[in-house]
Amino acid sequence: MDLYPLWNSLRIAGISTAIIFFAGIAFAYYIAKAPRAVKGVLDVILTLPLVLPPTVVGYLLLRILGPRRPVGLFFLEHFGLRLTMNWWSAIFATSVVIFPLMYRTCRGAFESFDENLAAAGKTLGLSNTFIFWRIRMPGCRPGILAGTVLAFARALGEYGATSMISGYTPGRTATISTTVYQLWRINDDALAFRWVLVNIAISFVVLLSVNLIEKRERRR
Repeated sequence: MDLYPLWNSLRIAGISTAIIFFAGIAFAYYIAKAPRAVKGVLDVILTLPLVLPPTVVGYLLLRILGPRRPVGLFFLEHFGLRLTMNWWSAIFATSVVIFPLMYRTCRGAFESFDENLAAAGKTLGLSNTFIFWRIRMPGCRPGILAGTVLAFARALGEYGATSMISGYTPGRTATISTTVYQLWRINDDALAFRWVLVNIAISFVVLLSVNLIEKRERRR
């Protein structure tokens, strides 16, 4: 049993989660403080990948990053870098797909934060940076941690957008999801079922972690 799909899925999910962790927090923090009209428009735009079919997200990414498209052509001509059909191409797809999960979770955490704590910090002469990292972030930690774990789990199981922008090449771009599909296509049900069990086991651990985090935070 070749373990490359497992390793590839874990690194894609890990890198994507690291990217959207900071991006999701940044967007959520500033949009939560934006005027209502602006917040509504930006919220729709940033949440759109959550409701779009993953294949549509993959198609739109191909329209942007494909070797004959503006961005893809630029990188190909100037750097000799092809942005699609590589293992790391899946990072673009998973980051876009899981970003709304992190963004909405963080935004909800920031909006439920007691602003009186931040105001009290300002009266004590604390800087906005200190208040953000030492007061606001610890207060919003449960929501941020839950969003991070759920985003990782979603990235690990992403198939539609990933398969369109990275394809399936054993030992190069294969992930757990694309491997299960390809094994099903060639009627290798036994091996496909093993990968299904691997994915279920990882998802179980991730969801259990979310429950433990929430339980610990409630005790605090």
